[in-house]
Amino acid sequence: MATTTKKKAFGGYAVNFNGATETLEGIFGKKPISPAEMTKVLWAYVKKKKLGGKG
Repeated sequence: MATTTKKKAFGGYAVNFNGATETLEGIFGKKPISPAEMTKVLWAYVKKKKLGGKG
């Protein structure tokens, strides 16, 4: 009988927006953007403000 090892679950990255004062319009701009572009802008914001980390 073959034994399998269980891999650890991927993830464990926490983002904390407590204390953030920017509005969504300030982060994303006034023009409509696609969901993919929204994700890129949001991650750039998180990295710039150092809001994320292993958790």
